[in-house]
Amino acid sequence: MAHQRVALWAAEPDLDDDINDVDVDIPIPLPSSTNELYDDPNLQLDEGALQAMQQHIAQQAAFAQIPDVVKRFIVHFHQAVLDNNLQEITVAYESGWTRLTEKYYAKTEWPEAETIAPLVNDDQIFLILYRELYYRHVYSRLQPNVDDRFHSYENSCELFNYLLNSDGPVQLSLPAHWLWDIIDEFIYQFQSFSLFRSRPASKTDDELAMLASEGGAQAWSSYSVLNVLYSLIQKSRANEWLKARAEGKSDEEIEEIVGEYGTKPLYRMLGYFSIIGLLRVHVLLGDFTLALKVMENVGLGQKAPFTAPTAVHVSTAYHAGICYLMLRRIPDAARVFTGVLNWINKTADRMYALLALCHVLAPTRLDDNVMNIVRERYGEQIGRMGRGEEGLSTFEELFLYACPKFISANSPPYDDPAALASMLNPPTPTSPTSQSPNTILNDPTQRHLRAMSSHFLSLTPVPSLKSLLKLYTSLDAQKLTGFLDTSGAGADEEEVLSWMMVMKNAGRCVGRVNITGPAANGEKDNEGGLRPSESLLGGDWMSISDLNFVIDQNMVHIAESTVGRRYAGWFIRNSEHTARVLDGIKASPLPPRTAPPVQKKSVDVPKVEGAPRTAGPKVAWGGVKVA
Repeated sequence: MAHQRVALWAAEPDLDDDINDVDVDIPIPLPSSTNELYDDPNLQLDEGALQAMQQHIAQQAAFAQIPDVVKRFIVHFHQAVLDNNLQEITVAYESGWTRLTEKYYAKTEWPEAETIAPLVNDDQIFLILYRELYYRHVYSRLQPNVDDRFHSYENSCELFNYLLNSDGPVQLSLPAHWLWDIIDEFIYQFQSFSLFRSRPASKTDDELAMLASEGGAQAWSSYSVLNVLYSLIQKSRANEWLKARAEGKSDEEIEEIVGEYGTKPLYRMLGYFSIIGLLRVHVLLGDFTLALKVMENVGLGQKAPFTAPTAVHVSTAYHAGICYLMLRRIPDAARVFTGVLNWINKTADRMYALLALCHVLAPTRLDDNVMNIVRERYGEQIGRMGRGEEGLSTFEELFLYACPKFISANSPPYDDPAALASMLNPPTPTSPTSQSPNTILNDPTQRHLRAMSSHFLSLTPVPSLKSLLKLYTSLDAQKLTGFLDTSGAGADEEEVLSWMMVMKNAGRCVGRVNITGPAANGEKDNEGGLRPSESLLGGDWMSISDLNFVIDQNMVHIAESTVGRRYAGWFIRNSEHTARVLDGIKASPLPPRTAPPVQKKSVDVPKVEGAPRTAGPKVAWGGVKVA
């Protein structure tokens, strides 16, 4: 029977039409006393009873509108969950749900959980899982309203309360892909609600009243989201499990350490995914140090402890790279982005944009394949950003495109009308082109943008100063000032000295790249030279510039170091490319044979006096020697 179910949902798409003749008619029964109720002429129904009847009739009408193939899918899906048949659940989740969504619900909602409840015998656990899919579909394909946002939060609370507060581990099996999507969607809906809540100017009166209520203040609070993620990690003892695996403990020892919850794949994967989720939440809240701190037992560049979805690796690399970028550890950010950019999905374009920013802020030698793609996509923007202050707008535009939508942990003061009115009607700025201070301070993304823009502006003198110093091995300070003054900078010696200190500081940073340790002694490290044994917040001061200088009295002594090209990797890549080209040539069919060209008969041309000679001995440079 299990084989038949898998074959049913793994078959061709037109199979849906073949099973439409299957009648899945499950009527919703009326109460037994309904007929007697109607026979009494003196009975007066109250408004609540009338509404219940109307709702019941509406559910019957909605149930009748569900296609039979959808009803059959829900019945099979429910049975697979009851049986904990992981294979059937995976096929139904990844294939059946997606295919039926495209065919029947591409632009509308799936039936509500109350409507399909008779199909699953009112199984509340399955209905919670169904609502998780229902609201995820609303968020991804449609536009959620305020009721959807609150109801999705309530359903998430029910799901996590069931997982965390049941008597012992729940007997439920779900595929890793679905478990990651649950955590990822939970955080996405939290982020979406935070952005929705942070814009009071666009709210209706009903929405303002709902957000000002006690339930509105508690819904999707950062405390509740963090509490869920930390509780899942603590319940599954995911950090202890990762640490025990890294120490090489036996399976029996690990089982004793993690306890009854940690031995269940459901809790183990939820705990691991919650660590990745915490990384993302702390990045959204702007706490980049704590974001890296929670990843200490996971590390970067190493393989997941089980077969994790690609989206897990993408989210880890993207948000860890953002942390390093915002902490001004540009080489570490560049290495993290480069290590994952060769094999990921649509998030890659944002990482390429961030890598372009890293290249502008701290040019370093990176993987040639990745950098070629960066130059193809953002070469023009890199050129504009290299012009100093002229490239500020390009820098800000690229950062806003590539960075996550940062959020604030606190909501606007909906419960204080005076404070809310002051936020909605800020004082008029003195300059017509300047932004209101409240607008900037209340937008987390703008705060982070200002921090990165100020860092970019502080480095604007570096490119021109660096290109000038590369021309000399030693240079008089007064002469250097004269060069910069001639170029229109209008600088004096004190200002040039401050620029050189900025350049010196920009050439050094804390990084985990190529630091001394086991990898230096021949131990194989991970992608980008980042080893899981090292703390993600650790590192040493390192030089990231190929130009160094020393100021001795009034003389500037310059030393340039050139990093040798990695010829081994270059030859390997080109050898592989040559082999592929040769295989393609060998596999291509031979060209058809063509008949030899017909030789034309020579025609005697009469000699014309004065015509240039076409024969005779030639001179050294190729012409004909005239007799």
